[in-house]
Amino acid sequence: MPPIKIAVTGSGRVAHGILEIMNLMDVQEVDPDEYLSKEFAYPVYVHLKGSTLYTHKEKRTYTRDDFHKNPQEYECLFNPYCAQTDILMNGVYWDKGIPRLFEADDIKQSDFQIQIIADITDDTNGSIPINSGDCPIDNPVYGVNKLTGLRTAPYQNITVDVMAVGNLPNELPRDASRFFGEQLIKHVLSDFVKGSALIKNATILKQGKLTPNFAYLKEYAYF
Repeated sequence: MPPIKIAVTGSGRVAHGILEIMNLMDVQEVDPDEYLSKEFAYPVYVHLKGSTLYTHKEKRTYTRDDFHKNPQEYECLFNPYCAQTDILMNGVYWDKGIPRLFEADDIKQSDFQIQIIADITDDTNGSIPINSGDCPIDNPVYGVNKLTGLRTAPYQNITVDVMAVGNLPNELPRDASRFFGEQLIKHVLSDFVKGSALIKNATILKQGKLTPNFAYLKEYAYF
């Protein structure tokens, strides 16, 4: 692989999946200071989450619980990485009020180096402000013109290329699907047949209604 620099953002399951791929590909992890200050002869990645990605606007600290309660009081620390990153792998959970990784106009800057963005969490106009919507799995990449900000064909000198596939987590390869099925049969099937507490507690919907454990999802559910 060429000596590219990859930024991985997020701390949830999506981000952990990205990190697993980085390690399988033998891409070396470096800390944020090294990433921003050094060049490498081999591919490297930096993992940005929590206090390395956000800070309180006034206190200049990061507390996870406070961040989730008051995201509007925080700012994102990603901007310096825009000039040092070739590929951005985004696994950030995003909701309104959470600061974006960068602003749409930032791609017009001469030092904006990011060429490819894999927006795996895929929030339209979310943590990646140039994400203008989903792509199908058979045509997963579009370009964003750096001068106009408009969606266009990818792989041009004037574009930042964005992969944004809403159903990407469902695209399991055959070997992963087989392994997943085997684990379900081994560890879950008997509980399912018996109707155990494990299955009851994990059931999201029953007879078309959210179960008590998942009532918090009601504002996202459509029936």
